[in-house]
Amino acid sequence: MNAAVQPARLLGIPLGDFGLFSALLLSLASGFLAFFGTLFLAIVGLLCWNIIGHNHVNYADSYLYIAFPIGLAVLAFALVFFTGVWLRRRLAA
Repeated sequence: MNAAVQPARLLGIPLGDFGLFSALLLSLASGFLAFFGTLFLAIVGLLCWNIIGHNHVNYADSYLYIAFPIGLAVLAFALVFFTGVWLRRRLAA
């Protein structure tokens, strides 16, 4: 490993030793985590909105308009980030 190239860090965690499969798996896992986390928060938010405001908003809207786009955005960002880290490590070697 070249001394000038420092391993990438995310929140202080070194990310330079992952292979391609690990990078793709971490990207997929972060997309799923973002999707299900925002889905939970969106459903709870719609529940409060419906109870407090006596509204009748469909809970499928939380999936369609909130969780799915955020999950895709995080997945795309994570794919770029983790495969970029992998490529940087491969090209530096």
